[in-house]
Amino acid sequence: MRLPRLNAWSRQPCRPGRQWLAATMLLLATGTGAAAGYPDRPIRLIMGFPPGSTVDILARPVAQRLSEAFGQPVIVDNRSGATGIIANELVARAQPDGYTLLAAPSSSLTSTPHLAARLPYDALRDFVAVAQLSAFGYVLVVNPALPAKSLRELMALANSRPDGLTYGSSGTGSGFHLAGELFQRLGKVKLLHVPYKGGPPGVTDLMAGRIDFMFYSLAVIHPQIRAGKLRVVAVTAAQRDALLPDVPTMAEGGVPGYEASGWHGIFAPGGTPRAVVGRLNTEVVRILGLPEVRDIWAQQGMGITSADPARLARRMREDYDFYGKLIRDAGIKSDGS
Repeated sequence: MRLPRLNAWSRQPCRPGRQWLAATMLLLATGTGAAAGYPDRPIRLIMGFPPGSTVDILARPVAQRLSEAFGQPVIVDNRSGATGIIANELVARAQPDGYTLLAAPSSSLTSTPHLAARLPYDALRDFVAVAQLSAFGYVLVVNPALPAKSLRELMALANSRPDGLTYGSSGTGSGFHLAGELFQRLGKVKLLHVPYKGGPPGVTDLMAGRIDFMFYSLAVIHPQIRAGKLRVVAVTAAQRDALLPDVPTMAEGGVPGYEASGWHGIFAPGGTPRAVVGRLNTEVVRILGLPEVRDIWAQQGMGITSADPARLARRMREDYDFYGKLIRDAGIKSDGS
């Protein structure tokens, strides 16, 4: 037997009638109207990382072409700090009207929330997925002087030393840190994590030989690899990278079942009308299909995906759960950086 649905204010059975139907039609019309007139003023695309970061490199070409398509400025606003939390909060608290958007790497919405003691938003509730910008794996790079030319040699070297090997990351809880934690657990290797306040200082120390290896984004580190300042041992995605066809995956190199990958996406505040989200998604997907944009992504070692909002939302939830468990099981705590 189905119980009557109660009205939240009167706590009396709520029966559909003319007023209810009129209200429903008004809501639908409002959503459709918002999309029809959208946008009629500048849009702000906020990101929690500095100019030159991977998400910045990807978001700017999209913002430029959205401006051209909409006939309205799409202003990139870098609000760096707190591993993306500052930017995320700005968007979470913004009006849900499609004029304030977030460009973010997966880690800031799927792993960082598990490390913050008091997060000023709910990562799963306070954002609406708009479009996925990229999909990518990391590369495991070592100092060329390290006597390990393959992943198996690296693992053997780590386990031969009393304190293992050191690896750097852009901060505790970053995707690069968690890639190392997953390597340690699945590969049963002895490692010591060295967190930095951002990736570049870690790369500098790696090239100087002060740490042994790093997981990092190929998009950023490719020039150092080409120059011979760093050596690639493996890639973390499920398949080999087109830019590095001779470099094995972690699974091929000796860690069965290993896969660590990330993505970048565009999000809107929770409650943004579905029609507005659809309008944005349609344009972003079109832009990602442009030959010049595909060339930019290829140069950065990024895969292009034109996922619909629902698919991106599912991926975000899956990664949120996976990395939450990894962080809890490993006992990872924020370092306050």
